[in-house]
Amino acid sequence: MINYDIYRFLTSLLFIPIYSGGRFISSFRRYKSVLERFGNYPQNIISKISGSPRIWIHAVSVGEVGVAEAIINQLKIIMPNCSIIISTTTPNGLSFAMEKIESKDLCIFAPLDFVPTVKKAINSIKPDIMVFLETEIWPNWFYECKKRGIKTALINGRISSRSIKRYLKIKPLLKQVLKNIDTFSMICECDANRIKMLGAPNNRISINGNAKYDLMFTGTSNDNVCYEMAKLYKITSETPVFVAGSTRGSEDEIVIDAYRIILNSFPKTILILAPRHINKVLHIQKIVNKYGFSSQLHSELQLKERREPVVIVDTIGELKNIYSIASVVFCGGSIAPLGGQNILEPAVWGKMVFYGPNMDDFLDAKELLESVGAGIMVKDSFDISNKAVFYLKNQDNLNMLGRKAREAILAHCGSSQKHANVIYKLLFNVSKFSA
Repeated sequence: MINYDIYRFLTSLLFIPIYSGGRFISSFRRYKSVLERFGNYPQNIISKISGSPRIWIHAVSVGEVGVAEAIINQLKIIMPNCSIIISTTTPNGLSFAMEKIESKDLCIFAPLDFVPTVKKAINSIKPDIMVFLETEIWPNWFYECKKRGIKTALINGRISSRSIKRYLKIKPLLKQVLKNIDTFSMICECDANRIKMLGAPNNRISINGNAKYDLMFTGTSNDNVCYEMAKLYKITSETPVFVAGSTRGSEDEIVIDAYRIILNSFPKTILILAPRHINKVLHIQKIVNKYGFSSQLHSELQLKERREPVVIVDTIGELKNIYSIASVVFCGGSIAPLGGQNILEPAVWGKMVFYGPNMDDFLDAKELLESVGAGIMVKDSFDISNKAVFYLKNQDNLNMLGRKAREAILAHCGSSQKHANVIYKLLFNVSKFSA
């Protein structure tokens, strides 16, 4: 049964061969990610940190960076002189952070959870507080912060029903680790109950909603976005558009088969298919061809106009705006048993959303849309096509449900301020604060 002492011993054993390999790679190719993952932040980077307090926020990738942005906006209102350091573990996450976060703030790769790398990183950055987003639990990082008296917080915390089964297998380890965290600001009651099951002290847990809601509306009331997307895709308001976002596994073929059936009733429909992983584009093109359709890539549309009925999105960060022109939306990772994707992204554009039965990672969003009838579960290509045709034939109903989806999200905004207040309280040891 693994506990923290065993974890620390095992990671210490792994450190030497991994560090040696990392030094070899960096000495020849100078990868920024390799250097920083081992806690090596050059002085010219460290010198950019200014202001107080220093708030280090760790966000794994693109999705978590979006949450971080919402919370950072509120932190800057509460503490205008604070310094923000945001770390990620993926190149896409870092690029997105650098694009979104103010230039005076610092974006870096996070250190690996080895004692020497974490020590080096903390000693360089010298944060006043470490903020970990959603389900980021790193034992050595927490321990080293605790030892130095650095406050730690798990913010916008969530533990899915899928994850809890895995975490319970290492509960002795997690119980020790979670005692090193000063506060847990969770999304909903089920998340709070699950972190409690893993050993988090009850008196440190609060429920403050999902900060993702607050950034959902950024740019989505801009008619110009919809106009530009419609122009790019050569569509009119009368063109049915089926958008399948963040598809994974077998879902690409399911979507294309559904599209084939939809065409029997609405032959002018275009399909925009955005896979979760763009390295699948070639594979999807082959499936499209197998079904007798021709396709174009989204990246080609700036150079030549859309002529094909199927467009495959091969770029990152475009999907949110593409949803603006959708008539029917399917969000992936949900028929495939992968926990689902963020169904609020299309809903905030006023779109009703289809998704599969596997939405464990987005239960709060699922419950929200289903409460107003704007979230519809589907199980296969026939189910998608049948329901898509029904709603395309009933445009007034489709539009009404879309409006309800947007209104439901708007009613749940404000969580990022609550999470930011939790950080403030922890930093300044206050029991009550309101911005």
